Formats: sequence, structure tokens, C-alpha cells
Amino acid sequence: MEMHASYTSFVAVGDSFTEGMSDLMPDGSYRGWADLLAARLAARTPDFRYANLAVRGKLIGQIVDEQVAPAAAMRADVVTLVGGLNDALRPKVDMGRVRGLLTEAVEKLTPSCGRLVLMRSPGRNGPVMERFRPRMEELFAHIDQLAAQHGALVVDLYGAPVLGEPRMWDVDRLHLTAEGHRRVCEAVWQALGLPAENDWLAPLPPAPQPRWATRRVADARFARQHLVPWIGRRLTGRSSGDGRPAKRPELLPYETAPPTEQTPQP
Repeated sequence: MEMHASYTSFVAVGDSFTEGMSDLMPDGSYRGWADLLAARLAARTPDFRYANLAVRGKLIGQIVDEQVAPAAAMRADVVTLVGGLNDALRPKVDMGRVRGLLTEAVEKLTPSCGRLVLMRSPGRNGPVMERFRPRMEELFAHIDQLAAQHGALVVDLYGAPVLGEPRMWDVDRLHLTAEGHRRVCEAVWQALGLPAENDWLAPLPPAPQPRWATRRVADARFARQHLVPWIGRRLTGRSSGDGRPAKRPELLPYETAPPTEQTPQP
């Protein structure tokens, strides 16, 4: 990849990971790695344009139906596509269908953009994720194959031990903290051939382990506030993103298109 590469436009496609949960801003909106990346790219290039079509909770079929065609029509220098993990985390899923839809998305986006970036999403360590790990790794193997076939970049977040650290994850245990998003931004930045500003793989400094009782209280709070509602949405076919628009639906100059106000909703 050419160092000192120049990019004039960026479109982000995906779900809550790309929308920016849980990098919460004072005004109640979410920022996230894609917004951070756009800001850094805009600082290098006059008239830089950015769109973020990602919406929390979206399945890969919804991403293909609602986001891929608009993203392709924007013909951006860089398009990021992260999707399929919400499908893999459902109680029942047809992984063959997920692979097919992801292939469709890549085939539509590749000829319309200068550089397509795919990701192996980060995976939090813990017993809940262990159940879904085989599906995740099946998804990531397919992403690697698609990238090889279509000349896309793959950013391997799943293979980064530091992103599996509990301290990198918000209290809902599904979304990265601000520090996690900052590191993802740096990982994509470097994958695009831009000069490194820090080591996104650096381990976190040592920290005291919480006491057993503290962990159990946190587990109970997590189950009540986040796990049970999440399972309820999965079982009833609802999504936290139902009826929610993309925060940056048009490819516009970065400075003049502030994100639509978002109300936090895990």
C-alpha cells in the first residue's frame, strides 16, 4: 500500500459497530471509529466528503437492501463494509445465506469505489461469545476469501488480543469504548497506507482485578439491563435500529454536514 496516499471521500456501511456505539458524545450522539477516521482524512484533504450509512442492529440482508446501492452510487475513494456479525449472533442463522449476501455486497461495491475495506470484527472474551465463536470464524474466513478475490483490504481486529480485553468494551459488552474505537480508527488508517500515529495493538497498562463480589454485581446488572432486552429483541424479530435513519446519509463535505442527533439506545 502506498504511503502518503490521498483520499477525497469516504463512505461507511454497516451496523452499530460503524455507527459508533458506544463512543458517547456529550450531546448524546455517538461518534465512533468511522467519524474519527473521517476527521483525520479531512484534515489531510481539502473538500473531503464523508457519509455514514450504518444503523445499529442491521442484519446483512438489511445492509444489502438499504445501504449498498446508495453507497455504490456515491463512488467514493474509500468504502468500509462491516456486517454479518448481528446475523451470526442470532439464536438461529443460515450462514450460507449470510455468506451469499456478503458476497453480493462486495461484488456491488468493489467496482464503484477506489478501495473497499472489510474487517474481521473484534471479539470480546467470555462464555457468551464462546458459543458463537465458530460462526464468527466462519464469517471471517469468508471475508478473507472475498478480499483475496476482489482486491479488498482486510483489517484484522479479531486477531488483536488487546481488543478482547474487557476494558475495551462498554457495559453492554457488545460495543467498544471510546478507546476501542480510537484503536480501530488507527488500524484502518494504517491499512489505508497512511503513516502510523500510534500502536493500536499496544497492550493496556496493568490494572487491579475487580473483586469477586464486584464482578457478580456487574454481571447481574449487565444481564438485567442489556442481555435480557437483547435476547428479547432477537426472539421477537425487533431491532434497536428499527425506524432509525443513518446519521450521515449523504456524501457531503465533512465540516458542513453534522451528524443527525442520536439518542443512546443499546
